[in-house]
Parts: sequence; structure tokens; C-alpha cells
Amino acid sequence: MDLKLSCTCGAVQGVALNITPDTGNRVVCCCDDCQKFAAHLDREADVLDEFGGTDIYQTSQSQIKIHRGAENIRCLRLTSKGLYRWYTNCCKTPIGNTMNGGLPFIGVIHNFMPIDDGRSNVLGAVRAYVQTKHARGNPDYPNSSEKFPVGITLRIMRKMLVWKLRGMNKPSVFFADDGKAVVKPTVLEKS
Repeated sequence: MDLKLSCTCGAVQGVALNITPDTGNRVVCCCDDCQKFAAHLDREADVLDEFGGTDIYQTSQSQIKIHRGAENIRCLRLTSKGLYRWYTNCCKTPIGNTMNGGLPFIGVIHNFMPIDDGRSNVLGAVRAYVQTKHARGNPDYPNSSEKFPVGITLRIMRKMLVWKLRGMNKPSVFFADDGKAVVKPTVLEKS
């Protein structure tokens, strides 16, 4: 299934290709970095759930296409070695998180994937609730883990290996062929 991608205001639009519960990995991450990203964008209320978790669908970079508004895409890193965190400048919608241009991974944040049919019907059930040591309050998530559990880590590593072997890190909306980010990231630790 191909899924429509859109920021809140509609200025940035695209598509996620061949998305199914089996082609990716759905997690809810409660890490303090995801929470800081939402706070920096002033979008905590609609990005984070009641426990500070962010609903993320992990897929390959080449499956994400932007066909309108790419000039509105921005990037930040919480530290100089942190994840590349992509968002829209127009309405501060978080897009997703990448490691670098060489790895085919992106964790697409739910706000950029407006789904009408119910997230679980399209993306599958949440496979794990991770980094709950940073959660707000006392989360009652099923399948929760204070860190990133081995099973889900191995699952995404297997997928990343297959995506890498298939060359699914390119083309990328976020990185040029030389592996450099298409826009210079703002590094927050310097701010």
C-alpha cells in the first residue's frame, strides 16, 4: 500500500511506497530525545501520547518520496553526533529520524502519516513500547521495555541489512548521493 504523507498545513506532501505491517516496524518511543524534539517544535500536545511516547513507523529511506514542498524540509540534531531529525519549516510537523545517508533507515513520525483507516489496520500493531525509563507518569503499555529490547533491535537490524543490500538508502529525500544532508542541520547543543 502507498500512503499519503503530509505536514499539518499541507505545504509538504509526498508518499510512502509499499507500506505494510511486515515491510516495516512500528514502535512507540518514550526516549527523552524524542520528547525534546517534540518540545523544540512546540508540538508536544499532538506528537507525544499521555506518557511522552512518539508513534514511529520504521522503514527505508528510498520508500519516502516528497513531491511538493521539499524546500520546507529542515533538519536538526540534538547533539553533533545525534540522529538527524527532519521536520517542516512551514508548520513544524516532525517528519522522521535518520541515522545518516549510508543507512537506509528512517523512523517516520505519525504526524507526517495522516491515516484515515486506523493506524493498526495499515501499519500493524505497535511491536514494542521502548525507552519507558524516560516515560512520563506510570505507563501501562503492553510489551514495554525500559530500553530498546533485543528482539525489536534484531528485527530492525535484519530489515536494515536487507534494505542496504537492495540499495534502499538511495534515492533519499534527506541525503544527497554523496551522503551529505540536503540541508545543513541545526545542532541544538551549540544553541
